[in-house]
Amino acid sequence: MPQLGYGLLLAAFVVIVYTAAASIVGHRTGSARLVASAQYGVYGLFGLLGSASLVLVSLFLVGDYSVKYVQHYSDRSMPLFYKATAMWGGQDGSLLFWVTVMSTWAAIAVYQNRDRNRELMPYTIVAMMWVSLFFVTLLVFVCNPFETVLGAATTDGRGLNPLLQNPYMVTHPPTLYLGYIGWTIPFCFAMGALAHGKLDYGWIASMRRWCLVAWVCLSVGLTLGGLWAYEELGWGGYWAWDPVENAAFMPWLTGTAFIHSVQVQERRRIFKVWNLLLIIITFILTLLGTMMTRSGIVESVHAFAQSSIGDIFLAFLVVTSVISIGLLLYRRKDLQPESQLESILSREFAFLINNWVLLAAAFFVTFATLFPAIYKWLSGGQEINVGPAFFNLWMIPIGLTLLALCGIGPLLSWKKSTGATIRQQFLWPAIFAAVMGGISAQITVAKYGKFSPIAVITFGLCAFVFSTIVQEIGRGTRFRMKNSGEKVADAFLTLMSRARRRYGGYVVHFGVVLFFIGFAGEAFKIEMQSTVKTGESTSIGDYTVRMDALVFEDDGQKNMVTAKLTVMDKVTGEILGTMAPAKWSYRKPEEQVTTEVDKRMTLGEDLYLVLGGYDGNTQTAVLQLKVNPLVNFVWMGCSFLMLGFSIAVWPDRKTSPVPLFSRRTAMAAASWATLLVGVVSFALAFG
Repeated sequence: MPQLGYGLLLAAFVVIVYTAAASIVGHRTGSARLVASAQYGVYGLFGLLGSASLVLVSLFLVGDYSVKYVQHYSDRSMPLFYKATAMWGGQDGSLLFWVTVMSTWAAIAVYQNRDRNRELMPYTIVAMMWVSLFFVTLLVFVCNPFETVLGAATTDGRGLNPLLQNPYMVTHPPTLYLGYIGWTIPFCFAMGALAHGKLDYGWIASMRRWCLVAWVCLSVGLTLGGLWAYEELGWGGYWAWDPVENAAFMPWLTGTAFIHSVQVQERRRIFKVWNLLLIIITFILTLLGTMMTRSGIVESVHAFAQSSIGDIFLAFLVVTSVISIGLLLYRRKDLQPESQLESILSREFAFLINNWVLLAAAFFVTFATLFPAIYKWLSGGQEINVGPAFFNLWMIPIGLTLLALCGIGPLLSWKKSTGATIRQQFLWPAIFAAVMGGISAQITVAKYGKFSPIAVITFGLCAFVFSTIVQEIGRGTRFRMKNSGEKVADAFLTLMSRARRRYGGYVVHFGVVLFFIGFAGEAFKIEMQSTVKTGESTSIGDYTVRMDALVFEDDGQKNMVTAKLTVMDKVTGEILGTMAPAKWSYRKPEEQVTTEVDKRMTLGEDLYLVLGGYDGNTQTAVLQLKVNPLVNFVWMGCSFLMLGFSIAVWPDRKTSPVPLFSRRTAMAAASWATLLVGVVSFALAFG
């Protein structure tokens, strides 16, 4: 079985080389048969790598411990579900998963474009094969996931890291990979356009949905990673500016800039060079993030073990950067804008400022993340740490600037805004922002006894952006009601169906508002530590927590110590529920201990409890208690990102054979279903 998997990787290596060669030769000689064979080569690569991945998963499921990778990341006591998903628990399997997803995306993209973009596809396929060749080469010669042990195989494995035996870590890496690798397809099309010289808007139009899919997958992946940290690590937060968190955040920033900037190119035919540069930078940052995770140059709870592939990755990254930037410089004369930026009081200028801020944020996060490694190298081994306080010092004002631009941009006109237009557009949102900022200050001081200027500014800007969204959607709905005689619901659905990208973007902006409300809640966090015995109580915020028992259990895979607690209202004494934070000690690998937190979730705040320590003889527990205000707005924000994405990518009615009524009904159903999933998940979490 391992030999079959390795044979599939060798076959994939040969197919990649042939596909690239056939694509180049076929295009140069005008041979349609060779070009077609190159396209089939992409499909074949998907089949080979998909089969290799299935072989690796099956090795985990049957427990073939003669394979080193299976022996390192699995054991007999693991649940079947985690055995299957342990494929991406280590470096070798995650690289195979990476290139398998890449081949899947490539096959879909080639199939979608089998009858269009014919001039670009040969060069685009070459770019796809270049990326695939690098990863398959690593798998064949450096990181073979099918390598077997010498001598007799062990009867059991070392086991998967207990921190990874969590539902969010099962879903977080694949979703993050989908986002990471999703940016490869637009990059390859950009390289195809630059290599061929066909630099009109066509390649961007073909890649628009790919960019949105990559962006939303990366967004959801980051959110799921935050949920994992919040539930598994026990420190009470969801974002610590960890190097591997930052590695995924960097391409998200530049990808967000590209999605906004490309709208200006579509509308005004400017920013051509800028957009190509953004897609190149985004792809390079995905490679950099992949390298950081696997090379050992940064220290992180998320990172894989130290390995020797860092230098190889760096060489590939440098060569890819030189080729792509070289092609961009070579074609710079063909990328002249068809119009000019006419005024700083215009929507396109707001988009440009937005892009500058996002790019500055990406540069700052990249440099600050890599600075400890750079300093260690330059100083001959001395270490330095760049902590969350430093990141927050710079990123909070940058984030607030981006939040403000979410509201400012849609209120400005294309080309140029007049003074009258600006007064009309900004008056009510500005008033609403000021009022809500003042109200939020009074509420937070009354509830938490604390005034936070940053939080008040954040709440005010959230109100500003929210009011601009309501104003724009309301104005469009009223216009349709007046001119078409439609009722409110019909006018709203027609509005959404005829300008899906615009109004889907507004829904995404509302999700961003929810994110920032959750971020602002960090300013009012309460935390304490208390030692209690059975029958004793302690209080935090509006809650009283009583220790009922300390329970010791064993399920065969691990020892479990659980604190049974009752939560009551501090004022009335009403019982609100029970909670059970725990410590789990796994037998494999190497007696690792995990912290199993428990939460009481409400819309306004979480009561977050951690069992920090215990003494079974005296039935004493050391409890870490935290109250996290507004944290659940972060998770709700992700639901609205998905809802806005669903609206934005819905097929265009001009090209869809489905009747208008059916499409509008289906779009509404899909949008509300997406929202319902988020709401139901949230409600279940509370339950």
